[in-house]
Amino acid sequence: MRRRSIIGALDLTKEEYEELFSVSDEFKRRGFSQSYSYLEGKVVSLAFFEPSTRTRMSFETAALKLGAKVIGFSGEEGISVAKGENLADTIRMLSSYSDLIVMRHKFDGAARFATEVTDTLIINGGDGKHEHPTQAMVDLYAVREVFSSPSNLVYGILGDLKYARTVNSLLRALTLFQPKFVYLISPPQLRARREILDTLNYPYKEVQDINEVISELDVLYVTRIQKERFADEMEYEKVRESYELTYETVTQMKRDAIILHPLPRVTEIDRRIDKTPHARYFMQANLAVYLRMGLLYLLLGEKK
Repeated sequence: MRRRSIIGALDLTKEEYEELFSVSDEFKRRGFSQSYSYLEGKVVSLAFFEPSTRTRMSFETAALKLGAKVIGFSGEEGISVAKGENLADTIRMLSSYSDLIVMRHKFDGAARFATEVTDTLIINGGDGKHEHPTQAMVDLYAVREVFSSPSNLVYGILGDLKYARTVNSLLRALTLFQPKFVYLISPPQLRARREILDTLNYPYKEVQDINEVISELDVLYVTRIQKERFADEMEYEKVRESYELTYETVTQMKRDAIILHPLPRVTEIDRRIDKTPHARYFMQANLAVYLRMGLLYLLLGEKK
């Protein structure tokens, strides 16, 4: 894999996704207790201007497991941004301390902007409602874990398709893997944005009722409503409980179909579903450390 910043899901080719999955497989095969010195002497900065739990902690764990030092912050309190320092200056300063910066920000395009003010590698850990590329990598890795390949499957993507950056990255990444069909399942107010749909090269259909398609799906990907992305709280209140995946609906799924969710979840999945064999979202979250180990290794690592 060529060493460069990762801002969007299509910054990797299909061949590079496969290389990433293979390297991640090797870390997973060796087990979580194993630690390495591949990134000894490297410093990874976690610049999380917006709160995060899973992404930040899995990147931190991945970097530490590979032997890197980790610095950074989560939230703007306690850093100079709170004093009025602009984003460009903050990134320039972090660059002087770091070999790579994992960055999350509330504004679309912030990660791309960061690449314009520094030569230090940037990984986009989520920017506004734009993209979250490493989550799409984790998502496809989880599908591959179950089905051997993300290709030639029927996907259903349920929930907030308008504001969820995880959905944007997954829809784009799927253009490399030839899904058989993709159902985009949401209330009218939360349909995927036209600029995303215009880039898709596979068959898809927008539907409102999951019960119409649930029996066809191999993979159901559920997202929460992104309250923090709504400019108008009244708009959020209109849709905040507009869908829920019920236990009764899940009983209609194929025997080997799976349910994924990027987490955190709120009320969109009935908790009884956790005990069904379809629920793979915790497995998906567990794979994130290995996937991010693989990515950091390929971008920074020196074999020893």
